[in-house]
Amino acid sequence: MNMPGMIAFVFAGGSSLGAIQVGMLKTLVRRGIAPDFVVGSSAGAINAAYFACNPTSSGVGDMERLWRGLRRDEIFDTSPLRSLWRLVARHGHVVSPAGLEKVLSAIFASRRLEDGGLPCCIVTTDMLTGCEYRIRSGPAVPALIASAAIPGVFPPVHLHGKYLVDGGVTSHTPLPAAIDLGAHTIYVLPTGHSCSLPRPPRTAIGTALHGLNLLIVQQLKDAVRHCHGRADIRIVPPPCPQDVSPYDFSRAGELIERAEGLTDQWLDEGVDMVDGVPHQLTLHTHDDAANPFGPHWH
Repeated sequence: MNMPGMIAFVFAGGSSLGAIQVGMLKTLVRRGIAPDFVVGSSAGAINAAYFACNPTSSGVGDMERLWRGLRRDEIFDTSPLRSLWRLVARHGHVVSPAGLEKVLSAIFASRRLEDGGLPCCIVTTDMLTGCEYRIRSGPAVPALIASAAIPGVFPPVHLHGKYLVDGGVTSHTPLPAAIDLGAHTIYVLPTGHSCSLPRPPRTAIGTALHGLNLLIVQQLKDAVRHCHGRADIRIVPPPCPQDVSPYDFSRAGELIERAEGLTDQWLDEGVDMVDGVPHQLTLHTHDDAANPFGPHWH
């Protein structure tokens, strides 16, 4: 795949905030910015695979209709009795993957990753070794369920002789995978984090997703610094401030519209950067002047 000037789109995780990536794609595609391949992790893996199937304005329009129609209960079966039974029965997880599998099967059916209009790399984590595990071929649905299998929330997926879980455990924004596959220019599509929530999430799953998104932001900053000089990395800025929980699927339309407008502005004017990272992705504290690159400890 190593061709001069190859462009990759890298999709970070973010659960319901994955709707933001649809808005970004609407603008990028409309502006004629097209990748040679895509890489995705966690919820971003689902968007990457969907876009790879039909990387056109029409395809992105289908994605938008999907996201606007998604409901939390379709993906997270959070019945208290069922969740309690899974814990008591020592299943090791609180949510059945059946809902997520049903949604993905309706989209991808028997499609294989290599059947799309673009090459697609899905990033997962080998639960037993802790190593990143990349999938570029085979049935799409089990690979995507594995990449989105948040440990403790969903069960691991036994695939390719391994027990695979959320790609975000090792690489929520898989820049190294894109570089290893030959990308010279990388457009990163992050989801940001819920920096303006009025209070912490009230459910265990909501708390887990919120914490994971904070990790995503830190991982992205670290990945950009680690990959500096190895590729031209262009980070599309997510909406900020953001008061939507990654557990809330009801505001997808709003997120899509905000991201579309912000991406237009970014392409026209650029965005302020802090050490190579958009200011929207810096984690602030009460004393930003002491450390403009993120949180500090006292």
